[in-house]
Amino acid sequence: MARVLTTVEAVRARFSALRQPLAFFDAPGGTQVPDSVVEAIADYLRDANANTGGAFPTSRATDALITKARATAADFLNATIDEVAFGANMTTLNFALTRAAAREWREGDEIVCTTLDHDGNISPWLELAHDRSFVVKFAGVDDECRLDLDHLRSLLTDRTRVVAFPWASNAVGTVTPVADVAALAHDAGALAWVDAVHYGPHGRIDVQAVDADVLLCSPYKFYGPHLGVAFGKAELLESWRPYKVRPASDFPVASRYETGTLAHELLAGFVAAVEYLDDVGWDFVVEHERELGQRLLDGLPDAWQLHGLRTMEGRVPTFAITNESMSPQEATARLGERGFAVWDGNYYAVEIMKRLGLDDGAVRVGIVHYNTADEVGRLSAALDEIARLEA
Repeated sequence: MARVLTTVEAVRARFSALRQPLAFFDAPGGTQVPDSVVEAIADYLRDANANTGGAFPTSRATDALITKARATAADFLNATIDEVAFGANMTTLNFALTRAAAREWREGDEIVCTTLDHDGNISPWLELAHDRSFVVKFAGVDDECRLDLDHLRSLLTDRTRVVAFPWASNAVGTVTPVADVAALAHDAGALAWVDAVHYGPHGRIDVQAVDADVLLCSPYKFYGPHLGVAFGKAELLESWRPYKVRPASDFPVASRYETGTLAHELLAGFVAAVEYLDDVGWDFVVEHERELGQRLLDGLPDAWQLHGLRTMEGRVPTFAITNESMSPQEATARLGERGFAVWDGNYYAVEIMKRLGLDDGAVRVGIVHYNTADEVGRLSAALDEIARLEA
């Protein structure tokens, strides 16, 4: 049985990066990695660095690592090894998969995206629409940045081929009802195409439970290396014609969508990241993050406007905030001087920033399970301080 860590102190002891005097609230752009991930990458490069298919020990070790990484990804997503593929990142994988999926589509076919999406799940469709005369529509959100299911439903027609949507917004933290959206897509005869990049560090992903057709995520958002992972239902991946070189293998089926040599050392780091999460346990992650998120909501100074849900129900602990007396860029610079890592801008979430009228974006505070109550309290105090100095 996996050992479950129950304290944030025990968690933080596994991250050398957290020993520096900087409070990391930048996780939506990429989390820190535990030492076990660093060691796994280094161990592979020291002891087994080789290409695949050779009749010698390091190549055989690489083959075994790839097999283990596929099994790990399948287990992480509740899929099969025929349904998981690796790539440079989510966006690169998505450009490849969208083009394979759309090979047989006709002019006038439709894709529905959402106002909550990261552009990595929008621009691949926009570029296809430009090249092939498809139609891209956008489902809107309500005033608290929740996906408007009635509006989405109204956009679906017999020409809809895909509903592309995020599991969680990387800008305002909203969690979408994934299974409900997938059901709407399937009722219309369309595919449910899920961007789970931002949800990855915050909760368990189960592609079967939500009936996703395609799902993409990024290990560097859940304590692993810079890498992309994609899931596609086996029958879909078998039916599409991939863009690949002729000698590349067709087995497992999903591997047809992996172009070139994989970053083997990063696969080793990915395996270690998933093992780390298994050791910590999702119960701790969810409960601790919920407590910290509520602490931030309760302590947010009045001078700061929160964009999105004002409760931890229906969201992950990612918060977009603005202050009318300073730009997001000015605010993040001042917080950086005080020892807090936060982001500013639109974070590639272009449509939701348009919807909110935030031309300069917002300050984004991202909490994950290695953050502490003390860090959240100090951040709230710093937000109050810089607002008072500007007033």
